Amino acid sequence: MWIVHDRYGDTIYLTEERWRHILESRPELEAYFEQFLETLRTGQRKQDALTPTKYRYAKQFDELLPRNTHLVLIVLLQTQQNAQGQEVPNNFVVTGWATYIQPKG
Repeated sequence: MWIVHDRYGDTIYLTEERWRHILESRPELEAYFEQFLETLRTGQRKQDALTPTKYRYAKQFDELLPRNTHLVLIVLLQTQQNAQGQEVPNNFVVTGWATYIQPKG
């Protein structure tokens, strides 16, 4: 499991199971593992309009060109009760992919 802190102060984890899930359908992304973590650390995030605990993290990487421009990760920012009954963060990556996002302007 990998744990990172995003630019908004949240701690997020990526499990080996989720990373394997991503690579099952997108094996070409294996070479971009460090960029996936960097997307979590410094990427822009946007809250989902229908599911308020779901966030989309995105970051541009020149090394993805010419087919893609950005890595996109879906993260759930949730809480769960620990053994002492306290609410604690449970923020984790669900999936991710590379995509081409047309520059604005």
